[in-house]
Amino acid sequence: MKRNSFDFIIIGGGVVGCAIARELSKYRVKTILLEKESDVAMGISGRNSGVVHAGFYMKPGSLKAETNILGHRMMPKICHELDVPYQEIGKLVVAKNEREIEHLYELKNNGDKNGTQGLRIIDREEIKKLEPEVEGIKALYSSTSAILDPFILNVALSENALQNGVRILLNTEVLSIKENSSFLVKTNKGEFRSEFVVNSAGLFSDKIAEMVGIDKYKIYPCRGEYHILDKNKRDIIRGMVYPVPPKELGGLGVHLTPTTDDNIFIGPSAEYIEEVDDTANTEQVMEKLYAEAKELLPKISKKDFIRSFAGVRPKLIKPTAKEPRDFVIEESIDSFINLIGIESPGLTSAPAIAEKVVEIIKKKKKLKNNRKFNPKRKAPVRFSKLSNQEKSELIKKNPNYGHIVCRCETVTRQEIIDALRNPLGSRNIYSVRKRCKATCGRCQGGFCTPKIVEIMEELHHPSIDDLTLKGNNSRLFIGRTKDLRKND
Repeated sequence: MKRNSFDFIIIGGGVVGCAIARELSKYRVKTILLEKESDVAMGISGRNSGVVHAGFYMKPGSLKAETNILGHRMMPKICHELDVPYQEIGKLVVAKNEREIEHLYELKNNGDKNGTQGLRIIDREEIKKLEPEVEGIKALYSSTSAILDPFILNVALSENALQNGVRILLNTEVLSIKENSSFLVKTNKGEFRSEFVVNSAGLFSDKIAEMVGIDKYKIYPCRGEYHILDKNKRDIIRGMVYPVPPKELGGLGVHLTPTTDDNIFIGPSAEYIEEVDDTANTEQVMEKLYAEAKELLPKISKKDFIRSFAGVRPKLIKPTAKEPRDFVIEESIDSFINLIGIESPGLTSAPAIAEKVVEIIKKKKKLKNNRKFNPKRKAPVRFSKLSNQEKSELIKKNPNYGHIVCRCETVTRQEIIDALRNPLGSRNIYSVRKRCKATCGRCQGGFCTPKIVEIMEELHHPSIDDLTLKGNNSRLFIGRTKDLRKND
């Protein structure tokens, strides 16, 4: 097989694309994943609540329900194999008035039909036992709902796929696809030929489908904005707290979701927008998020906010639609597999979707097991998570662990080095941020960003144009006032 010829080309480095890459690495095939951004999880896969849904929101019999339930069951094992933190903290869906109570029973009925475990309706007294600061008259309690870090999961899937033989190209945008006896995929980094193409391009999946003549799908971008609470407020709630979902089809309502790093997310909103990459935060929505969250949790205050962010969901329905659309998981034309409209519960569903894609492939191509497949991936050290004794022993072995670069998150010099030496070769502030949490604290990089840049320069000697926030044109500097590296 020629160097740029593959059995499979996967377009898109989100959590679903990387889960498919890992699943295919279990077989003796040649696979490449193409991602147009500077790192994996740069779209909605890295901009969501990080919730592993238990499966009671989805319509019984739908692909969303099927893959949600299966993905939920698969996720603890996958996170264990990939050394990704997974916390089963439970969820309350809270009714604030009598009108909302019937919706709780509808959700429970959905969950029962789907096979969700650990669901029950509880009254105000039990709400207060579980969540003393939360206000509501009844709630649906889901004991098996969980959280994880979506970027860390995405990175782990990609690294494990890479370790098992998948080739991953970042900063590689697909420009056209021509079909003959196989597919010729033209990119900004050359041409690649493949027997199969898997379209997992998220917000751009409709455009990729159009490249092979499939024009029946249209993505409608829907922005969700969030606040982030400082981790000193983590104990204000124990698990996730959700409202009864609104009647509009934008999302599940403004909820409060703890993270595995002890922050709390407030959001998301749901606003249809024109541009797929518009992740701006807006004053009006930020105020609305705060007001709605305060109805559930009166104790929160604006002074607890450390940052805001937004993600854009790839919806298959117009704002005026009355019914939600199911996932599209299909072989639309011969050997071209479309994954379109993969929004929530896409994170939870990702491993199940990967299995479904491989099932489609197996109907056409015999796959031989890769006996060398290694499901394990060891995560880099998280210094802040260690005991004092473990920290002391680590510093004795490597003094770089004794040099704190990010004070807010207690991130060491060695962790920055490890993040910059990541197997995918992504080297920018976002790549560091998502891998080791530097710049994620209350000062949002005010203290540590210059120090991270210094380490970047020491390790890789980049040109000033290559020092970026998130790759592409997101330059950190426009020039130098003095170059201390030259002996003038």
